[in-house]
Amino acid sequence: MTTSPAVSASALDPNSEAHLYLEEVEGADALAWVRKQNERTLGVLEGDPRFKGYYDAALSISTSKERIPYGSIRKGHVYNFWQDEAHERGIWRRQHLSDYAAGKDTWETLLDIDALANAEGKNWVYKGVSCRPPEYDDCLLSLSDGGKDAVRVREYSISKGVYGFTHGGFDIPEAKQGFVWESDNSILLATDWSGDGATMTESGYPFVVKRLERGQPLSAAQELFRGAKTDVGVYGMLIEDETGKRWFGISQAETFFTANYYVFGANDKAVSLPIPKKATPQGVFADTLLVTLEEDWAPPNPGGGVQGQFKTGDLVGFSWSAFLADGKLPKLELVFRPTTKQALQGVGITKHQVLVNISDNVAVKVMAYTKAGGNWTSKDVPLPPNGSAGVIYSSESETTAFLGYEGYLSPDTLYTYDSSTGDVKQLRQLPAWFDAAPYQVDQFEATSKDATKVPYFVVRRQDIKLDGNNPALVYGYGGFQVSQTPGYSGTVGKLWLEQGGVYVMANIRGGGEFGPAWHQAGLKTKRQVVYDDFIAVAEDLVTRKISSPKKLGAMGGSNGGLLMGVMYTQRPDLFNAIICQVPLLDMLRYHLLLAGASWMDEYGDPDVAEERAFLDKLSPYHNVNPAVTYPEIYFETSTKDDRVHPGHARKMAKRLEELGKPFLYYENIDGGHSAAANQRETARRVALEFTYLARKLLDGK
Repeated sequence: MTTSPAVSASALDPNSEAHLYLEEVEGADALAWVRKQNERTLGVLEGDPRFKGYYDAALSISTSKERIPYGSIRKGHVYNFWQDEAHERGIWRRQHLSDYAAGKDTWETLLDIDALANAEGKNWVYKGVSCRPPEYDDCLLSLSDGGKDAVRVREYSISKGVYGFTHGGFDIPEAKQGFVWESDNSILLATDWSGDGATMTESGYPFVVKRLERGQPLSAAQELFRGAKTDVGVYGMLIEDETGKRWFGISQAETFFTANYYVFGANDKAVSLPIPKKATPQGVFADTLLVTLEEDWAPPNPGGGVQGQFKTGDLVGFSWSAFLADGKLPKLELVFRPTTKQALQGVGITKHQVLVNISDNVAVKVMAYTKAGGNWTSKDVPLPPNGSAGVIYSSESETTAFLGYEGYLSPDTLYTYDSSTGDVKQLRQLPAWFDAAPYQVDQFEATSKDATKVPYFVVRRQDIKLDGNNPALVYGYGGFQVSQTPGYSGTVGKLWLEQGGVYVMANIRGGGEFGPAWHQAGLKTKRQVVYDDFIAVAEDLVTRKISSPKKLGAMGGSNGGLLMGVMYTQRPDLFNAIICQVPLLDMLRYHLLLAGASWMDEYGDPDVAEERAFLDKLSPYHNVNPAVTYPEIYFETSTKDDRVHPGHARKMAKRLEELGKPFLYYENIDGGHSAAANQRETARRVALEFTYLARKLLDGK
């Protein structure tokens, strides 16, 4: 890209309003600029002779019929959503569990989304389905226009066959919404009741829950609970035990990380669950409500004093029947407490056991818990070690659960687990999309600026020379307590490792690899430690001579896109390639755009002086220095993303354009927060990314 003959005032002053037109998602001027950048970028990347081979390989992987058809179990059937070359938008289908376990191809198509979209002239993207127990025939189907988070919800009857949309059934207009089946004819619905946003929070989510009967207009629904405009979101909630008994209530997220939970008692009275705001109910097993703690807790004794000291990261429980009897907190019991290197990654309840995912120094295992005589006992579920083992699907009403295992060099494997016997059986395994024999996985630690040890994984050929000349891609996220555990990627193997690349996963603070404390260490004005951790990992790669700044690339999306923007502005000398996917970049206005207000517990509030001052120093959009030489960065975003506003990437790229800084920019006009609406778009996105990396790190352009 050539240098502009003159630098505009808006480029020198990021606080000017000159770029605000780029926040008009469908604005004519904004889209004209987008199309111009798309044309330029696609000309560069799709014009590279490697692109087509990368695209064909990525499409082959993403549409392969050898992929594992993951699903859920309902009343003897496995339900699955499937996309391939013949079903670009996908089909919703099912087969008998016995046939599924035997590997038979006896799938029954319930709904063809491609055919539906064609028949209705819509760009439908499947966003999930919820069927009413115990028959599981009446279902609520969520359909998105182009991949947005906002969905239209329509009732569908399986017994009526293809296009079995129920006449007079539920048909709820497009909104960001949530629902729970309450009875044969009613749901608990949280939606945009007025259609004008009056019952939506500042974050863009609903805060009023009503009971809607089948056939009722929205205006006739009975209000059950009203939160506040300042909440993140309020939704109906279902709690079920292993006997099939169900209770309904409310989940009220005051912030992204704090919530109040209620159970409906007599006359729909909402009774508060007596747990901390930073705690999450996981379900009921053996008359015990299981709760995970994200903060320390000293619960009170009814007679005075406290019951004891429970810690952040604990799994605890209390008698469900005792609470329902009087609405007070019963005696608390400790089920699981992690060590300093461990973290609880998930809880799944089956008919006979509680399955707990536990990471130990970032490798994940599954433990099975049972309760008898008031005591909890546990045992390891026999799955392979040193990777990511986890619960794929479990249900309080089912004996069988699906478990999975994968590693950087180990393809995904699906198992059935019998919670009554403890038997594990391998069902399917992905084909090896690349030959893993020449590669090895190492786990190292980098020392961050404050002396914290930060683990990271390196996937590399066994015979590489430690001469600093290896092209290396470092992936990171670092936010919202999301853990980056070992995972298999055919596209990374095929399009990067086989091309001579090294793949690195940085387990930086902000994530959940070592529990809530690892996440909370990087909140708000403490967030610089997240970026220091990523820098430390990159510098450690250079120190070990695995790579060098000229050969080093970085990639991250969403919150990880913000990470990439910070790497671009804080350490442009450390990377020669940066892929910045669906990013947040304007951190002084992020809370005003789409779902941004819901993330202030993570990033801070730009309207609070101290937090704004920190964000001002951090915000990539505000910290581009006209005098600094930057690497060519590649932005990816989506017009249809109604979670992270495309204006972030647009405005940042526009600043770089005005300053004459090199960049590439691609915005998918469809697609949602994943920046892809179907498998072809996904393959294209992946091929564009690795073509860019090949140009920058293999060729050195």
